[in-house]
Amino acid sequence: MKEGIHPAYKEIQAVCVCGETFTTKSTKPTIRVDICSKCHPFFTGRQKLVDAEGRVQKFKKKYAKKS
Repeated sequence: MKEGIHPAYKEIQAVCVCGETFTTKSTKPTIRVDICSKCHPFFTGRQKLVDAEGRVQKFKKKYAKKS
């Protein structure tokens, strides 16, 4: 690689809106993220599946085995 044409790649602190900070590497001096592994519903176990229009029941009814 050529010398002097690449930006500096250094360790920085990334900050989430929930207040969590973590160390990563970037060419930018700071990173602010909207969601992290501490506040994301998938990782916290607070995820809810919302079926507002009854799609799951409609699917089960349509493809249920007739006995």
